[in-house]
Amino acid sequence: MDKDLTIGQYYPADSVIHSLDPRTKLIATLVYIISLFIFDRWGYVLGISFLAVMILLSKVPFGYMLRGLKSIAFILILTMAFNLFLTPGTVLWQAGVFHITREGLKMAIELGIRLVALILGASIMTLTTTPNKLTDGMESLFGPLKVFHVPVHEIAMMMSIALRFIPILMEETDKIKKAQMARGADFESGNLFARAKAMVPLLVPLFVSAFRRANDLAMAMEARCYHGGEGRTQMKPLRYHGNDAAAFIITGAYLAAAIVMHAVAGW
Repeated sequence: MDKDLTIGQYYPADSVIHSLDPRTKLIATLVYIISLFIFDRWGYVLGISFLAVMILLSKVPFGYMLRGLKSIAFILILTMAFNLFLTPGTVLWQAGVFHITREGLKMAIELGIRLVALILGASIMTLTTTPNKLTDGMESLFGPLKVFHVPVHEIAMMMSIALRFIPILMEETDKIKKAQMARGADFESGNLFARAKAMVPLLVPLFVSAFRRANDLAMAMEARCYHGGEGRTQMKPLRYHGNDAAAFIITGAYLAAAIVMHAVAGW
């Protein structure tokens, strides 16, 4: 299995963050993501400091969380490069058609900080919350949408299953890749088109395996008389506790500080 993939994985630990209600973590994560687009200049210090404290409280090793950034490294570098070289403004460096401007450098740095903080902030929620609790929390938060006939339970269930299947499919991919390499397949050499063509023996059995697992899951759910969320109860109903109230207060104070820093101090 790809050890650099942390999406969809739960890291068990005895921490304050683990004990919070999943609804609290969902709301706090949403507030943090919104705050990232409010920040400017020194306001990032507040966001990074808040994130660092949450990581320490979660008791999840920082190195373990950084593994999740490897999967988006290419997209991160590409996005920053576009902003760095294609933003007009005061030229700092130029070589032929390529040039770096002061405005482009500022945008690239800010975008990189925002993306990294966004991924790490979302990772805290997924690493400290089991898929079942995450599903229950989403269903509870989006419950009012049932008035508009939105299938809230089904949507939450699909997202939970998707999170569960990510590490399973990655492990299956690793097994198929090793089996194909043992038969002489080469996934590293050649140009881009050659590598893409070499992926066919990997993708075909992977899709077959994914469809087989999906069919087995559907049959298992039907055998257990699963009929959606109407009238279903929970074995462990969600309840807010004192820690959740403190978490809401801290999150609200953090968002207020971010807004004040942006509006008043110009940070």
